[in-house]
Formats: sequence, C-alpha cells, structure tokens
Amino acid sequence: MSEVQVVRGEMQPWTDHTTPRPALAALLTDVVPANRRTLILGPHAPQLIESVLAHSADVTILVRSVADAQQLGEDFGPCLQVIAGALDGLQTEPYDVIIASDGLDRVLGYDSADLSWTARLTALAALAAPDAVVVLGLENEFSLLNLLDSRPADERHGDDEWRPLHDDPTRPVSVDQLKSALPWASEVYADFGSRTFVRADVAATARPGELPTRLAGAALESVDVPLLSPAAEGVDTAARAGLLASIPTGWLAITGAGVTHDVYAQSAQAVLTADQNLTGWDTTVTGDPNPTTTLAFDPSVVPSAIPAGVSVESVLFRLASAEDVPGFRKLAADLGEWVTTSRIIVRWDDVIYDGDSFAYGVSGWVAEDPIEKENLLAAAWARFHDRLIGQHRRHPWPPWMLGDDLVSAWLGMSGVEAPEPTQATSPDTLPATTEQVARGKELAAALDVVLETSTTTVDVRTTLAEAEEAKQELFELKGHVYGLERTLGFRNKAMKTRENRIRELRGQLQRLTTAHERIRGSRTYAVSRVIFHAAQVRKPKVVARKLARRIRQR
Repeated sequence: MSEVQVVRGEMQPWTDHTTPRPALAALLTDVVPANRRTLILGPHAPQLIESVLAHSADVTILVRSVADAQQLGEDFGPCLQVIAGALDGLQTEPYDVIIASDGLDRVLGYDSADLSWTARLTALAALAAPDAVVVLGLENEFSLLNLLDSRPADERHGDDEWRPLHDDPTRPVSVDQLKSALPWASEVYADFGSRTFVRADVAATARPGELPTRLAGAALESVDVPLLSPAAEGVDTAARAGLLASIPTGWLAITGAGVTHDVYAQSAQAVLTADQNLTGWDTTVTGDPNPTTTLAFDPSVVPSAIPAGVSVESVLFRLASAEDVPGFRKLAADLGEWVTTSRIIVRWDDVIYDGDSFAYGVSGWVAEDPIEKENLLAAAWARFHDRLIGQHRRHPWPPWMLGDDLVSAWLGMSGVEAPEPTQATSPDTLPATTEQVARGKELAAALDVVLETSTTTVDVRTTLAEAEEAKQELFELKGHVYGLERTLGFRNKAMKTRENRIRELRGQLQRLTTAHERIRGSRTYAVSRVIFHAAQVRKPKVVARKLARRIRQR
C-alpha cells in the first residue's frame, strides 16, 4: 500500500461513484504517450487507471475523497502516487500528461473556493507543461438525455456525485465554445453515454442509419434515465439536421496527442474502433469472446471492412411511415433471400443496405449452434416489431394486427410460409402464428438482454400513449359491460314473467287436482263408473247369467 498524500480541500468521509468505461480506456491507450509524468485528475474507474499505468511508471492521481484515495493506494500500491485534496490545493511541478476525463465538476471540496469552470480550467492549465497532452471531459448541458430527462434539475445527481447545483455561465455548451475556451488546439470527441466516442467532425456529417448514428443511438438507449420521450427519435432527427455532435452526454477534448481512431465503441466487454474511408469503414475489435447463457459476443465475426450505407431498419421505418407496402414487401423479400442459416443473430438495425446489396454490421452476437433461416428471420422481425410498435411509429397495418400476427405476416413477405390456421380445441389453445415466431422472440429477448436495452424505465410519452390506449379500452369495456347489464336486465324480467306464469299454472293445477279428488270420492262418480263399465259389456245376457249363478251360490 502506498502512502496517501493529503493537500487542502480533501473530503472525509466521502466517496465518488465511478463506472468502468472500456471505450474510454481504449481511447486513453492510444492517446497517452509512453514514459511521461502523468496526472489523473478527479475520480476514475480502476480500468482507466490501469490503461494509463500500462504506458507510464510515474503516475499521480488527485481525488478529493480520502476514502477513495486510501482504496486506490491499497489496490495499486507503490506504482501509483495518490493525493487526496482539491484542485486548488495542489501545488506541484507541471505534468507532461493530464487526464481529466471525468471533467472539472468533481475536483473541488466543501472548503474550496467557489471557482467557475473557467477558473478551474486555469488551475488545470497551470499544472500542464507547455507541450503537455491533456484529456479533458465536459458534461453537455444541452445533451439529448438532459433535455428529455423527466426528473427536476436538483434530482439528477445523487449525493455520491456532489457538485454545485447552480448555473455557470462560463461553462461551454457546444463543441465550438469548448475549443475556444481551451488554451490549446484540441481534437474533440462526442461522448454518448460513456459507451461510444465519435470524433466531432465525423459525428457532424453522420446521417440517420449510418454507423456513428447507430452506435450513438444504441449507447443512449442503454442509459437508465427516466425520459419524456424515446431517445432514438431525437438521435435520428439530430443526425438529419447535422447536429449529432451537439447532443451527446458530454465531450472529450484531447490536446497534443497523435492520430486516433474516428470511433470508439463498447460492445459487451470488447471495444470496437472504426475509421472512415472512401468506401465505408475499417473496423477493429479487441477483446475476448463474452459468453452468456444464450448468446456470446464473438469479435471474429465482425467484418474488418464495412461498406457505407444505412441500416435496413431505417429504410423499413421510412417505408412504413410512407405507407409504401409494395416497397416494404419487396425489401422484405430481398432480405428473405439474403439471410441464410448461421450462428450470427440477424438484426435489421445493424444490417447495412446500400440500395443494391446487404452486409453485416458491427454486431458480433452469435449463438452456440447454427440457427435455421426461419428462426433468424423471426428474431429479426420480432425485434423490428418491438421497436416499431414500441416507439409508436406510423405504419400501414391495422391497429388490431399486432404481435405474432404482424410478425408472421412479415415472415410471409420474406418467403417463410405462414402456418395453416388450426381449429381451437380449448380456450387456452394458442394460434399457429404463436408457434411460428416463438423461437424468434426468444432470440430477440436474449439479444435485448445482452445489449442492455431492456429496462423497466418507461418514457413519459410511451406512458401517456399507453394510458390513452387503456382509456380507450376501458371505454369499450364499459360499453360492453353496459350491453351485458342491459341484456341481463331483459332476461331477468323475462325470467320473472316466466316464474309468475309457472306459479299461476301451479295454482290452477292444485285447484284442479283438489276438484278431481273430490269428484272421484263421490257416489255419483262410483255409479258413473259402474255405468261406464256396464256400457262396455258386449254380451249382457252372458253377464246376467254369471251374476245370477254367483248370487245363488252365495
């Protein structure tokens, strides 16, 4: 354990929350020069510190939390010099490399002066050598997630991320303002949820469905923030306006470094780097396969060269919104011919379409065994259904044609024969379409889990839409209940009328039975019976002789 040095402005007891950022660690690996005197400013995850230590033996880290400083001293030992205190309390010789990727928000303590962002930058610049490499992060107050965040401003940071909750007019809020505020010429990266870093000039030229836009949207979808509306729609709109570099969660300014890649993105525990060329993108994936219970990320299946083009999903969204069913059907048929039995999980949001052909994107998720073509198509269409219907996008299909029926219809467009409808043998019998898409839905659900896009947080717009649907359904159910109640009322009246009629008939029957019994017990009835039987005799003389014989015998 290395000894912790304490300077003015330390905070105790305290701890600053940090999270692993593999994409940023890969970026720092390319940026940090070897064997230079390095300062890490502010709280950083151990993974980032390790990436810096791999290049330099003289590394110092300044954190305001004494507890964090002690923990870092125990974890890294003598190879890392740890200082606990605030930025304005550090007085030392200039550093050749300064890494402040967490920004300048968590570098002051309770006892520090109320320094503005510009004043903190001045204090940081005083610690940098004239030719220093500086990596500085900045949170974007104009970020898409910040604009769509449904929480009030005072609830967006927890106690473990203490920072002054007041406006700072000196803080830059755009790429141009950040470059103007820095005393050095710098290259700026757009930081999307700490999972994807795209060079600002590349992001400014990206359009909907292209690789930077797809990676940025996927990164923002994985951030667990309660939103007013889905982030995907805002990302596409910003890209269409050429403002993708203006809406990330933050920026990363790099000064004095060499050549870096255009894109750094986290895929599972691997890191994707991409560089734009005349025909598309040159990609490299570093990292080991990441097996899960169902799917695994295999870097070897990611193509080293990806053509330029937009995703199939963006084209399908466009055709569905325009109600171009023939165009949608033709594209679905072409996709059905292109997909073959494979281990690679097909997803339309990462299949590239250039107008003539299709190509796999950067998604390297594979199954353990090869999957039949029909199941791959079912998984792709099931995922597309969730994204189309879940985002409440316009489409030409009837509102009651949802779920398995709609997915089965798309499968039919792709050349997969629809199952024959079977007669239900019980109320619990599932339709044939459910069995057809069951395997595909399992694969789509497993893919959502590993992509970390399945979250319990629902945006307000979706909640309001679902509430309106529930209100409409409640209105229809109320009408149905009213009709049933009215029918039951009519039937109740009919039952009462029938019951009264039965009672009347039963009283009449009792009276008739009593009269009948009284008549049967009378002498008149007995005489009538004798007369009746006598009238039935056909030979009265024979009967008379028999009666006379019996009378004589007696």
